[in-house]
Amino acid sequence: MSTEKLAFMIGLLGSLHCIGMCGPLAFAVPIQKRGWLLLVADKLLYQLGRIAAYCSLGAIVGLLGRQIWIAGFQQGISVLSGILIVLAASSRLFKLSLFKNQTFLLGPFNKAFNYALKHQANHLIIGFINGFLPCGFVYLALAGALNTNGIQNAIGYMFWFGLGTLPLMFIATLGLGFTGTVFRRKINRVVPYLMLCIGIWFILRGMTLNIPYLSPANTNEISNCR
Repeated sequence: MSTEKLAFMIGLLGSLHCIGMCGPLAFAVPIQKRGWLLLVADKLLYQLGRIAAYCSLGAIVGLLGRQIWIAGFQQGISVLSGILIVLAASSRLFKLSLFKNQTFLLGPFNKAFNYALKHQANHLIIGFINGFLPCGFVYLALAGALNTNGIQNAIGYMFWFGLGTLPLMFIATLGLGFTGTVFRRKINRVVPYLMLCIGIWFILRGMTLNIPYLSPANTNEISNCR
């Protein structure tokens, strides 16, 4: 599976989970009765704002990832990312609390989001702020972006992740609200297993076991042997 397809699938599957988290925020955005076309345009701008935020985060981790690739530490970072993802998945599966106090992460986000709502900011801006909401699936995508080679690839990875979240989130922000509590609980039960699989894949990829697609060999080592 290519990195773009992986990012898109993470976003698509993650959007089922995100509706439960970001949905209430999306519904909190005021709707101005100006007709259906303008309503759809506003909600689409909201989604594009989220994707722009993800691309911005991708640029940041891409800059860091580029330095890692230059230094030749990409395998180690892939393994470390995988271990962290596996730990996060395990904490959800076994209901462990790795971080007892996470509210400090939401403080700056809540202030910015409430300020934008109070001053009736453009939907694009509100969506951009929403993209910085602390979220496990965004962290998962950023771990994948960190393991890409270069800033452009990291931005592209986060773009495809955001594109994967767009369909269901767009429908949700239009106010259909088709997901009930029982449905979200079922989805949340599947999420840790998805994270576990991706974490193991990152670990195997970093180990360069020369397994096609799953754990490809280190091309630098091959070229050196020749």
